[in-house]
Amino acid sequence: MNSNNNTSCVNISSMFPSNDNIFSRRCIWVNGPVIIGAGPSGLAVAASLKRQEVPFIILERANCIASLWQNRTYNRLKLHLPKQFCQLPNLPFPEDFPKYPTKYQFIEYLESYATYFDIQPKFNETVQSAKFDERWLVVATGENAEKVVPEFDGLEDFGGDVVHSSDYKSGERYRGKRILVVGCGNSGMEVSLDLCNHNASTSMVVRSSVHVLPREILGKSTFEVGVTMMKWLPVWFVDKTLLILTRLLMGNTDKYGLKRPEVGPLELKNTTGKTPVLDIGAFSKIKSGKIKIVPGIVKFGPGKVELVDGRVLEIDSVVLATGYRSNVPSWLQVDNDLEEMAIEKNPFPKGWKGEAGLYTVGFTRRGLSGASLDAMSVAQDIASSWKEETKQQVKTVAVRHRRCISHF
Repeated sequence: MNSNNNTSCVNISSMFPSNDNIFSRRCIWVNGPVIIGAGPSGLAVAASLKRQEVPFIILERANCIASLWQNRTYNRLKLHLPKQFCQLPNLPFPEDFPKYPTKYQFIEYLESYATYFDIQPKFNETVQSAKFDERWLVVATGENAEKVVPEFDGLEDFGGDVVHSSDYKSGERYRGKRILVVGCGNSGMEVSLDLCNHNASTSMVVRSSVHVLPREILGKSTFEVGVTMMKWLPVWFVDKTLLILTRLLMGNTDKYGLKRPEVGPLELKNTTGKTPVLDIGAFSKIKSGKIKIVPGIVKFGPGKVELVDGRVLEIDSVVLATGYRSNVPSWLQVDNDLEEMAIEKNPFPKGWKGEAGLYTVGFTRRGLSGASLDAMSVAQDIASSWKEETKQQVKTVAVRHRRCISHF
């Protein structure tokens, strides 16, 4: 590879024996950006760079692309939004896919996407630390890299099965059991619905207010209706309209224990990143009493849980639908917090570009459509500077531009 001032060195520690040491280090020269993560965000960046003819390396800690979708999602999962809002750049979903593809269809699409653009990630490579000096590092690990498991008093004495929703697959194993689902977001609602459909006695913990919207309004995706209206109308007006339509279609959710926040769903999403629940059937089960809404937890005991209203429920198992968080701060060595640098200082649609060569994709709280826009912006920005620099042939290696990423 030519020695020029945009060549980068990636040091890799792998879990393969080498002589007497189980860790072998090797150096890969990269004449272009390093992409961390081979989920939808990373694939979108890689494909966009391919189209710009910019070389890159993409590192993935798992043994497959889109490991969150392949390994940590429940069987009944479907995309919450219509497929046209979830496709990656320059390759639409197959026409014969349904409006809301299943998780298996989405995985199939992502694998076809990687094949189509000849994207070949380096799997089983976990980044332990990363430093950079004004060269291109693309963080595409997303906001859902690590599961959030809250601490509860007495949980160690509970004695029953406790799983995070990332490890939940189907309600079949819980048939006839008494299950407590902790969390009332989209995952909590869908897991509760799945459990109910498998004849489990299901209670769902709702600790705070939540917006529950119908997935469709008059045959149109609620998301699509909102996006279309916001092209011409202010957010507060769109929120008010959506809530009026929701009230007409679903009734008053407060009376069933699902109190709405004072801030509208779109404004809340924009300001806090909290996504409204798009109902696919759980609300009707709540109205009928088949899914019971319960308040916050005080503590667990052997085979039971005490709630803040004084009730004690006897339960067999617990599903923690308590969400995910980013793991980037644990390995990215920067002076400022990632979110502050990449999101708060540069809000959407500029959140993809940080300082000193750092780019982020999938952190602007806009789902797959937002990640695709980020990816195209990142690729265009990198390609412009990369093509400019490749015009200037340098005879010596510019050591100051090397960066080291240690991973195994």
